[in-house]
Amino acid sequence: MRFDTIILGAGAAGMMCAAQCGGRVLAIDHAKAPGEKIRISGGGRCNFTNLDAGPSNFLSGNPHFCKSALARYTQWDFIDLVGRHGIAWHEKTLGQLFCDGSSKQIIQMLLAEMQRAGADLWVRTELKDLRKTEDGFAVDVDREGQRLSLTCTNLVLATGGKSIPKMGATGLAYDIARQFGLGVTETRAALVPFTFSNGEFRDLSGVSLPVRLSNARISFDEALLFTHRGLSGPSVLQLSSYWRDGEAIRVNLIPDLPLFDVLRDQRQAGGRKALTTELARHLPARLVEFLGRTIPMEGNLADQSDAALSNLVASLSDWRLRPTGTEGYRTAEVTLGGIDTDTLSSKTMEARDVPGLFVIGEAVDVTGWLGGYNFQWAWSSGHAAGSAIAARP
Repeated sequence: MRFDTIILGAGAAGMMCAAQCGGRVLAIDHAKAPGEKIRISGGGRCNFTNLDAGPSNFLSGNPHFCKSALARYTQWDFIDLVGRHGIAWHEKTLGQLFCDGSSKQIIQMLLAEMQRAGADLWVRTELKDLRKTEDGFAVDVDREGQRLSLTCTNLVLATGGKSIPKMGATGLAYDIARQFGLGVTETRAALVPFTFSNGEFRDLSGVSLPVRLSNARISFDEALLFTHRGLSGPSVLQLSSYWRDGEAIRVNLIPDLPLFDVLRDQRQAGGRKALTTELARHLPARLVEFLGRTIPMEGNLADQSDAALSNLVASLSDWRLRPTGTEGYRTAEVTLGGIDTDTLSSKTMEARDVPGLFVIGEAVDVTGWLGGYNFQWAWSSGHAAGSAIAARP
């Protein structure tokens, strides 16, 4: 069976690409349905892009690589596509856009775009063998127990990274890349919770508050959530992409609160009030009780000198912690690293030394922040590859 283009992977990037290629196109996936990560994303409503998406929101060995694709298919282009399909959406915090209804609407939109373009989709289809030929590629698959031999001129790797293996994620794209001589950078779990081996935050499980979370290179002002394993929440997921094993992190529990002035004023107005009672007006009570085990908080407000208040504020604004690790690919939203951008064209996503081989989406060493950025990279890179294929004679 001959195709012009075969796309391995029917996720966000793969379906977007399939809708652009032209000619006879086949997208295959081993899952029982396409777009599984789209389906579960955003609590079932899919954070499909971000109003602020731009190159500065992505990590890569080459920070300039993503610029071309992002500029040529922007968040506004995807928002326009969503609008043309009548999908209602809303903005949450920090430019994040979600469906009003269900993430399944995005999947149906992409399937409709594929159908309009005449692209075929095979699910429950497993790759068995892949070879380069003189005029393209030979692809052997098992489709629901039937072995089929396919050929194509263009092959697109859109199988994602290693994150969420329970949904079938593997390192397949990296194996194929190495087979054809493409470089693969170090990969690790990203947008993932931190763990602490001694379970020190078990008593705080479920407590959440806005913080400024930092390491030596970057900081994020978003919510932090204590879990029975450690720390989660948007600020933690964001910082995890920039964290290295053994590195300490800093938590500012009062990023926008002039606590010294507040406590000094309250000392004057109601000095008999317990210090911990006043602190519990500004921080979760369970957290205040927990912190009181290691930070001096005894006595009433009237008992606190300016120096004591200053020391307390310093402790709350620069709480040093050292995670023992992360929850790994099991819960990571994305994989950091991937197929080396030095081996790809930033304009077309084609491998420089393997004509007809394209790599898109999470498989590439381009990783976005939390908040719809990784979906935007899927749309932009998929569109770049598909458009390049369509432009060929």
